[in-house]
Amino acid sequence: MGAKAWHEDDRFWERTAPFQFSARRWAAAPEEIEKVVALLGLTPGMRVLDMPCGPGRHSLELARRGFVVTGVDRTAAFLEEAKRRAAAEGLSVEFVCDDMRRFRRPKAFDVAVNLFTSFGYFDDQAEDRKVLENFFVSLRPGGKLLVDVKGKEVLARDFRPRDWIEQDGALFLEEREILAGWSKVRTRWIVVRNGKQEEFTLTLRLYSGAELAALLREVGFAEVEVFGSLEGIPYDQEAKRLVALATKP
Repeated sequence: MGAKAWHEDDRFWERTAPFQFSARRWAAAPEEIEKVVALLGLTPGMRVLDMPCGPGRHSLELARRGFVVTGVDRTAAFLEEAKRRAAAEGLSVEFVCDDMRRFRRPKAFDVAVNLFTSFGYFDDQAEDRKVLENFFVSLRPGGKLLVDVKGKEVLARDFRPRDWIEQDGALFLEEREILAGWSKVRTRWIVVRNGKQEEFTLTLRLYSGAELAALLREVGFAEVEVFGSLEGIPYDQEAKRLVALATKP
């Protein structure tokens, strides 16, 4: 057996969670969901799939606003935290431990969201396509999918080979390398805590606006719009993110 892929390594998610899901990021969730609700024209009572949902940042906020939420993630520790937070607030959220390459529930949802650059994890692009097919199958006719990633054009414009932050007594360093003609980015994460150092390497497939829109159309989405932020600004030289909004016929 070979080594696990980075996204299947529980240690990676658990060790980097304090940086990925910092207090600042939790505090940003209400504003992010406010923008999602406005962009998609959502109304309370709609059935929403949040996949992958991590520790529930967005799932919980959607539930607070009256949506019927299912959060799916492969990392059991994240789901345990999400369930604890939901119970503490008396929120009803269905959390499912599953891989987004497998989870599908035919015609069960009005809306699906894939937020916070949670797409492009897999070495084989066919698995990215499989994820989008699962979303497609899980949406009712007329249902919408929102995918929010760091677009290739945005990354190229703002590219930084390395960054570091210090938080809660730990140091987090990030080094980036572009691979295969801008088709992927390999990132080395170094966490230094209590005098001990851990390293993780992850590779993400990069998508341009046109590439992501084409893939969504290939799996069956009829109408695809591409934006430069959750506020719905154009995907142009001022774009902050790559946000694709796809509608199932």
